[in-house]
Amino acid sequence: MMRGFATLLLIMMTMTSCVTYHSPARQTWPTLLRGASMTDMTEMSRVAKRPVYLGAGGQLVTATENPAADKIANENAAALNYMAKLEYALYDALRMPGISVQRAGTDVVVIMVRDALMELDVADISPDGDRALNIMAKILRQYDATFIEIAGYTDAMRDGAAARSLSLDMAQRVAVYLAQHKINTARMFIVGRGATRPIAAQDDIGRLTNRRVEIRLAPAR
Repeated sequence: MMRGFATLLLIMMTMTSCVTYHSPARQTWPTLLRGASMTDMTEMSRVAKRPVYLGAGGQLVTATENPAADKIANENAAALNYMAKLEYALYDALRMPGISVQRAGTDVVVIMVRDALMELDVADISPDGDRALNIMAKILRQYDATFIEIAGYTDAMRDGAAARSLSLDMAQRVAVYLAQHKINTARMFIVGRGATRPIAAQDDIGRLTNRRVEIRLAPAR
């Protein structure tokens, strides 16, 4: 009896580990992303969002008091230290093809090319993307005192409106995934920037690099 139960449990665990993630139906996205801002993450937009973020249980980077420094210096030092730890955690965990982790001032930027995230010919998260985003979600739950900008980009396309729509679709799919993995949507800014801001040439190899999602993390303070 016990041997049969153990075998059944092992089968169930194996089946669970092999479940393939699929983005939910598009009509559910507005509900899943309620609380997210569909705009660029600027200093002004973060200030405007701060009451909503705090009201939704958001956390702030707290400064360790140092009598020898003023309040601003304490806050800056705390933010730098917090983001440095986040950068190292992401860098160590996301050593995967098509993914890079960079520092931009106090912010941390994770660049994920489309082929590292999505199925080749289908608008959906791939198994590799599922693995990478699941790791990221675990780290973001630990480092929860951050705002998150999720921006989609395409390579050069003749139709600018189509490029913006495609880039927004990529960004929203990533945001939906994170929301489903317990990331507070009040932290999120979601935007599709189309073919703007290329980071590589528009040749065959460069186009694959320009199709990407950038996740920018900024300290909440």
